[in-house]
Amino acid sequence: MGLETMLTPEYVEKYRDVWPNKTILDYLRACVDRVPDKVAIEDRKGRYTFRELAAAVDRVALGLMAYGVGPGDVVSFQLPNWNEFVILHFAVTRLGAISNPLIPIYRDREIAYMVRMAEAKVLVIPDEFAGFDYPAMVERLRPEWPALETVFVVGDRVPAGMRPFAELLGKPWEQMRDPRVLDDIVIDPNDVTEIVFTSGTTGEPKGVMHTHNSLCTSTEYFVERLKMTPDDVVFMASTFAHQTGFLYGARIQVHVGCTAIYQDVWNPIEFLDAIEHKGVSITMAATPYLYDAVHVEGMEKRDLSAFRAFVTAGAPVPPALVKEAAGRLPGSILAGWGQSENGLVTLTSLNDTEEKLTQTSGYPFPGMELLVVDDAGRPCPPGVEGDLWCRGPAMFVGYLKNIDMTRNQFVGDWFKTGDRAILDEDGYIKLAGRSSDIIRRRGEQVPVTLLEDVLHEHPDIAVAQVVAMPSPDPDEGERGCAFVSLRPGAKPFTIDRMREFLRERGIRQQDWPERLEVVREFPRTPSGKIQKYVLRRMIQEKLAAEGVLPQKR
Repeated sequence: MGLETMLTPEYVEKYRDVWPNKTILDYLRACVDRVPDKVAIEDRKGRYTFRELAAAVDRVALGLMAYGVGPGDVVSFQLPNWNEFVILHFAVTRLGAISNPLIPIYRDREIAYMVRMAEAKVLVIPDEFAGFDYPAMVERLRPEWPALETVFVVGDRVPAGMRPFAELLGKPWEQMRDPRVLDDIVIDPNDVTEIVFTSGTTGEPKGVMHTHNSLCTSTEYFVERLKMTPDDVVFMASTFAHQTGFLYGARIQVHVGCTAIYQDVWNPIEFLDAIEHKGVSITMAATPYLYDAVHVEGMEKRDLSAFRAFVTAGAPVPPALVKEAAGRLPGSILAGWGQSENGLVTLTSLNDTEEKLTQTSGYPFPGMELLVVDDAGRPCPPGVEGDLWCRGPAMFVGYLKNIDMTRNQFVGDWFKTGDRAILDEDGYIKLAGRSSDIIRRRGEQVPVTLLEDVLHEHPDIAVAQVVAMPSPDPDEGERGCAFVSLRPGAKPFTIDRMREFLRERGIRQQDWPERLEVVREFPRTPSGKIQKYVLRRMIQEKLAAEGVLPQKR
């Protein structure tokens, strides 16, 4: 499949000396040379040393080659956080093919679109995970995928017309074909190696294309900022099919020569067990994971001294939660910002002040640049909120089969991220939500992120989100609706209690949300981000049902 990207000779020349100019396989080979018998990856079923991992990668690559996979082909895989995911991704890379990870909770609608869009030649699925029958779904959808040739199934139940993944992993392919044939495959570090679909905070998934250089750059930044060493043990519960899990769980161990431990279904107790008994020192996950971990009963009685950094990213983290977590979990609570298109771009550091750790999402990695602009595209001074633009060597190289959309997202070489932010005098970023999250009322912008931060300080509120809702008065513009979920044992939370709390905190009355909705759970992406567009749709539907707005036809 020919891929149209934004890579030009000028772009390559600009970052030639910044990129590592390696593939993930170069890092794997270095680990095999240095620490061959050290545990590289471990899931609930087993573990692999670096030597065993490299051998499994070559075997699966030779097996895939026997099924016709070669350079430029796309292999889609909808696997949980299992060792097989890592082996498969590295094996696909060994062939010069392209990995297309798919989030395990996606179902017919998303998977039909993504596999068709990627023109996958091979698809790998579990036989069952979390009670769902993946082969049955694939049988339903297979007629929609003319490019698909082979389906492999991880597990014991393999329907007719599909192949067992155990055949790739267990069959001695290296005895049937000289493994040196793999070394003849030439891989350019600027080749596309990953197509990852955005998880949908806007509701419109796009196929984000990354090269070896852009991915390796992102991971190297993370390793350097956290001062990682081979003694670290990484824990990853965020799905590998999201860029967080992919970069900083499935791939990071070979960048460092450390051990990575995987969890396929988030369980905060098991996470704390892994710190206490396996020496887990670093993890990265969305805000809800941090909330769950610090509210495990009896955690103060555990020996968690091995732990040194919990990285949260993807959405503004309430300062109140950062402070609470810092008081209960050893090590640093670090905040960052990034996207599928650019990996992790900013991160606080281990020696930052409390103000920076609790009030910002860090500063850019070397080579990554940020710009905050007003509605006319003019740079905003420090402390002024605006639209966030980004550029640098970790940027993606285009949206799959949509070069026009790609170009429309750029102003010169600046990528319009769709986020709102404030940069301070030191270059640290404070997120202010998505551009679509702005509430415009009578010519003014309501400080949504400030309202959310203040509401999170209320002892009865677990999560708070503020979104725009239509006003019956067109001259007013938009109104605000606060969605909150409550902590266990909380008193009933009313709009009067909310207003009194905001008054006590000094929030001016014209910024108060006009409506309150108490919910048990929030709609989230697979990576844990709250889908505000769903909240906006929910309140619009409620207003229409109440007769405040006309029913949509």
